[in-house]
Amino acid sequence: MRFRKLVQPVVLIPLLAFFARILPGPRTIDDAYITFRYAQNLLSNQGLVYNPGEAVLGTTTPLFALILTLIGAVLGTAESFPIIAPILSALADAIACFLLIRIGESLRTRKSGYAAALIWAVAPMSVTFAIGGMETSFFVMLMLATFYFHSSHRPVLAALTGAFSLLTRPDALLFLLPIGVDRSWAWIRKKPERPSWLEVGVFFVPIAIWILIGTNAYGNPIPHSVMAKVNAYVLSPEAGLIRFLQHYGTPFLGHLTFGNAWIGIGLILFSALYALGSITILKTKIHAWPIMILPIVYLLAFSIANPLIFRWYLVPPLPIFLLGIFAGTKRLFDDLKLPILNYAFISVAFLMTLNGWQIRPEHGPDRPAPGMAYIKLELLYKEAASILTERDLTNETIAAGDIGAIGYFTNAHILDTIGLISPVSLKYYPLPDSLYTINYAIPPDLILDHMPEYIVILEVYGRNGLLVNESFLDSYRLMKKIPTDIYGSDGLLIFERSAS
Repeated sequence: MRFRKLVQPVVLIPLLAFFARILPGPRTIDDAYITFRYAQNLLSNQGLVYNPGEAVLGTTTPLFALILTLIGAVLGTAESFPIIAPILSALADAIACFLLIRIGESLRTRKSGYAAALIWAVAPMSVTFAIGGMETSFFVMLMLATFYFHSSHRPVLAALTGAFSLLTRPDALLFLLPIGVDRSWAWIRKKPERPSWLEVGVFFVPIAIWILIGTNAYGNPIPHSVMAKVNAYVLSPEAGLIRFLQHYGTPFLGHLTFGNAWIGIGLILFSALYALGSITILKTKIHAWPIMILPIVYLLAFSIANPLIFRWYLVPPLPIFLLGIFAGTKRLFDDLKLPILNYAFISVAFLMTLNGWQIRPEHGPDRPAPGMAYIKLELLYKEAASILTERDLTNETIAAGDIGAIGYFTNAHILDTIGLISPVSLKYYPLPDSLYTINYAIPPDLILDHMPEYIVILEVYGRNGLLVNESFLDSYRLMKKIPTDIYGSDGLLIFERSAS
């Protein structure tokens, strides 16, 4: 009897999720290194800062940084965050799969919960950022915990996990606001399950504590990097909308199997199935509306704001989108009296999702991993860091557009040309359109005004501006060119300031 309990899907699927994230090994993403450096500095008593002595909140995930710091303190190391973070994420994703199953049960669509959890266990869109050291898995776990507690009428626990999710990433507001509307409506209608003062307190007290700490430490509790990302990048007005439509058209990576034409077919098919599943759920569980509108809310928010959409911002709505799709297929095939086709659909979806994995990735650790776990750029910056650390970087400044790996491996003072951790950079934006080759360009005046000792950039970032500026060329010499064509670039360039 005990063995039978252990081989149930509610146990096996989370174990599969954990194994699928341990198998590839760490493949750290550049932004994760930023959080690691914050945690390192906090652990070494220099504060939650990137550059010691500069109080700038450049990480959008302060809670995740604090948790890494705590684990590092317990283990007595500040050097193992690229290993600690993926293990923490693997555990978080295992819990997330368990929560998806429980959400399905709570919404009276148990088999759909199992199917969504199975896909999530191996989904490259989830695994990539878990092994990449990002906070994404931890955030999704908190989001699903909030949804589960909300759907099972445990509002105090939902409030607590909701507060923690907001301290993990700002986009938590996209699912907290609908839940807040639902809870406020219950209070207005004076329903028996209306909010208690305890529920209000467990949500607002952690937020208030962070506001006090963040304001005192940084002058503003909102991560500085939020504004920097808005100012530095140039995008077409429809970029956000198109990116999310593509995302929703390929929840099982069908374009890898059937080609890009599948994206349009998938968008129509899966949107219809999701709508059918959501309607089916809400007919018996109207209380779940804040959960089921999540994919729509993300689509609208990112389409209207139109920021540069980093891939990890596509992740949170996907588990609920999967749940809705599988609820839709179950309803469809049950109505057709062909339930066997539902199992066939789940099997095909699982196999298509596995098609996003590579047995022998072309770079990085030689272990099976999602094809989208692409870290060539990070490896280039790590190589650049090894070249620079042959020199004494004490009291030297390195300017860079991608600051994660270069900052983590050099531990030098960094001038961030985007402005995530260097507020001084913001005043140099916006730039003239003529300076852009892709969606980002380095302001020449920023470099000439601050004259860092070293500059590490992809050639494409400076092609039309910095690299044709005569004052720059008179002041700096090319120290090393590392071959690469990433983003259409002609190499990763390391410049050194010329002797005056």
